[in-house]
Amino acid sequence: MSRIELVAPCHFGLEAVLKKEITDLGYEIVQVEDGRVTFCGEEDAVSRANIFLRTAERVLLKAGKIRAVTFEELFDKIKALPWERYIPADGKFWVTKASSVKSRLFSPSDIQSIVKKAIVERLKTVYHVEWFPETGAEYPIRISFMKDEATVCLDTTGLSLHKRGYRTMVSKAPIKETLAAALILLTPWKKDRILVDPFCGSGTIPIEAAMIAANMAPGANRSFTAEKWTNILGRKSWYQAVEEANDRMDVRIETDIQGYDLDRDIIRAARQNAAAAGVDHLIHFQQRAVSELSHPGKYGFLISNPPYGERLEEKEHLPALYTEIGERFRGLDSWSMYLITGYEEAERHIGRKADKNRKIYNGMLKTYYYQFMGPRPPRMRQQERQG
Repeated sequence: MSRIELVAPCHFGLEAVLKKEITDLGYEIVQVEDGRVTFCGEEDAVSRANIFLRTAERVLLKAGKIRAVTFEELFDKIKALPWERYIPADGKFWVTKASSVKSRLFSPSDIQSIVKKAIVERLKTVYHVEWFPETGAEYPIRISFMKDEATVCLDTTGLSLHKRGYRTMVSKAPIKETLAAALILLTPWKKDRILVDPFCGSGTIPIEAAMIAANMAPGANRSFTAEKWTNILGRKSWYQAVEEANDRMDVRIETDIQGYDLDRDIIRAARQNAAAAGVDHLIHFQQRAVSELSHPGKYGFLISNPPYGERLEEKEHLPALYTEIGERFRGLDSWSMYLITGYEEAERHIGRKADKNRKIYNGMLKTYYYQFMGPRPPRMRQQERQG
């Protein structure tokens, strides 16, 4: 397989971050839509995208795009796609997910059933068999309808890319690893700057920051469904991508990344997760209340996912909590603060309007990424003048 088209889904509101990641990997952007980015590359794009992308939820191999308004039309158009390019005679295939938005075909279970039948009929004709053993590699299929147009893909990833493999223990409302990475990448933070998460929970934001600082590929230590697709992708591309990841990584750096939480057990879990990720030496975790937040350094970053009242019993405490956040932030010299929260009164109680506010959907939950920007360090301003 030479040039291929891939689709990378992401959280709604983070398409620009993912687009930059894909471009930085050297691939051509085909289309940016709500919640996904389509791009082109050679065979190695499958392995490199899965291993290096921090903000994508998965990497899908695009088999085709069709328009269908009846199930008969759906059957015929799915059957017309060249499935033998992807699925061998012993391949195990099923439609793992069907979604539909503003389309006349809207029943996921019916769409899944019709698509499976159409693929079976196509492959019966090609392989001249009436029955498939499905004893070989797995080829999960995903189809998403939008305004009667469907994108049909094979899922190269398997377990979602937010499953890095390091998070064995979690707090009550953990933030996904992909979302945490995106929040960091939306800031100008670099590894030589201070980063503090005063509501770190099980440590996801500090751990993702440490992995970014050490240039650790998030998918280097896990497996992917497409690794077994030897009929499509050579094993060599996977070995080369892992070797590239190892060459890029530098864990000998020095950082000032800190995570605080009130819960002693959660801090213990955060330390265990950081150790599993191989970055425990780059992060200082401490049991500490937000009221005790202070740091002698200048030009640091607060990046956090504070409570925002998903549970009713929390809501009454939010005004005091966000007032405390605002007071602690004002006590930090020349710092910037980035908070993701679903609490719509956050700015009022913090006591300052955010410089920027980005709407991000955390699953089905609408949240806001409030960005309070501090001044740039003098050396950065000097470099800009010289540049």
